Amino acid sequence: MSDFLQQHPAARVWTLRRMALGTSAFTASAAILLGLAGCGSNLRPTVTPITGTGPGSQPLSNAFVISVPSPSATGIGTVIDYAGDTVSATASIGPGPVTFTINGGGNTAWTLNADGTVSNIPVSSSLQAKNVTYSTLNTFTGTDPVVGLFGGALGLFALDVNLNQIDVLTGSPDAFKLTVPVDETPVAMVGVGTTTRYYSISQMIPYLTPVTLDGNSVAGGMACNIDAHAVGVNGVADGIETATYTVSSHIGVGVCPVYAVGTADTKRVFVVNRGSDTVSVINSQNNALDNCTCPPTGCVNQSGQTYTCHPSLPLTPASGLAHAGPVYAEYNQATAQLVVANYEGNTISIIDVSLDEYGNDSSTFGNTYTVPVGNNPAAVTVLADGSRAYVANQSDSTVTVVNMSSHTVEATLPVTGHPRTVVSTQNSLYGKVYVAATDSPFITVIRTDQDIISTTVLVQGNSLDVRVQSPDTSGSNVNIMSRLPGAGQPCYLPPSAFTTAGAAVTLHNCQTQDPTLFQ
Repeated sequence: MSDFLQQHPAARVWTLRRMALGTSAFTASAAILLGLAGCGSNLRPTVTPITGTGPGSQPLSNAFVISVPSPSATGIGTVIDYAGDTVSATASIGPGPVTFTINGGGNTAWTLNADGTVSNIPVSSSLQAKNVTYSTLNTFTGTDPVVGLFGGALGLFALDVNLNQIDVLTGSPDAFKLTVPVDETPVAMVGVGTTTRYYSISQMIPYLTPVTLDGNSVAGGMACNIDAHAVGVNGVADGIETATYTVSSHIGVGVCPVYAVGTADTKRVFVVNRGSDTVSVINSQNNALDNCTCPPTGCVNQSGQTYTCHPSLPLTPASGLAHAGPVYAEYNQATAQLVVANYEGNTISIIDVSLDEYGNDSSTFGNTYTVPVGNNPAAVTVLADGSRAYVANQSDSTVTVVNMSSHTVEATLPVTGHPRTVVSTQNSLYGKVYVAATDSPFITVIRTDQDIISTTVLVQGNSLDVRVQSPDTSGSNVNIMSRLPGAGQPCYLPPSAFTTAGAAVTLHNCQTQDPTLFQ
């Protein structure tokens, strides 16, 4: 400071000017630096978010089980989660259910109950008893005349073998709408989606009154179980127009028809005849059996290719057995094959039922491979991709795994109880198979990537039946017809149970899950 004061006055002025300029420059530089720092601290939104590369969530295709703690107890509905093989929901669903089915969408199930009511059950992981509603059918005394429920896309159809009619219920909850008179003893129905025509399958023998069979008087409803090949009466398929609920055709099928399944394109219906060892083929485009009248040179399609028709397809038992005795079938859309479980013949039949581009039977239609499996195969399921079939062998307590390409047995897996139902779904890189035995409270779960038993899931009481919501998470559920024992459908227990107990094969005993309750 002393030097500054000793400067000439003009020099002091110059120095002050330099100091002022320096202060201004410093201030400007600091402002710029602060501005730059401020720009870096502001968060800017990401214009293009980065999508994760992990796998997407799995779509749902759960299994749904109906079980009965005791014959007089309230039934229990159980939802089994696909991903973890765990119980995601349980609920009381009605008094003493005897059979059940599920709709094509897999979101609604129905049970036929011991008091003649029908439970309407919304199938989801949030199922609660308060969500279950009830519908009333005709009152009855003694044996319930309703023997089956068909969960069609147009409503619920109840099969009444007393009045020989189909009761149609619609709405939410389902309420009685009308009846459709059909031929005697309707035991099954078939129809895909909102097709213009369903078919009711009648056995043409009385269900509720005795008949003479092999010189003995037996319950009519058990004739096709006791000796289907001695019944000697052909069944009838009644075509029901869904627009008017009127019968448009009466089509003759085989003896003791017990089940039916249709193709996804609605062009063919296959009726399983236990007493004839055949499958009747209905051309639903013509509303008649798959017959054709051809010139001597054969029938020729629009492309000049020869084709034939197949009103009936024969089925073959294992070596040394007299009859096939089919009781169940599944159609696989991926391979255009029909797979039939031959209960008396201990085989499955893998049948080519492909069509040409014009809807005629293809040149390979009817080609059949017969594969021996276990004793009394009561049901079969085919994976959605058509790679393998899984067969529930009721008497052996096993499931047979069949390669659908080589038509050979790949594995035989032991399961809990005597299995009567097997269903499957493919929900990811591998599928799962669910096996229900009516004398066991355990549902056996099979992983299809290794064909091993993954786990067993405990439900409340012995299982009545099991269904999946979808075979592949996107397609419609194909198991929409219930399977009440009797009228040719396997009893809840295998034949050996009746022999051991010295019990007669009656309707009561056939529909009993505990041999100690045989009468």
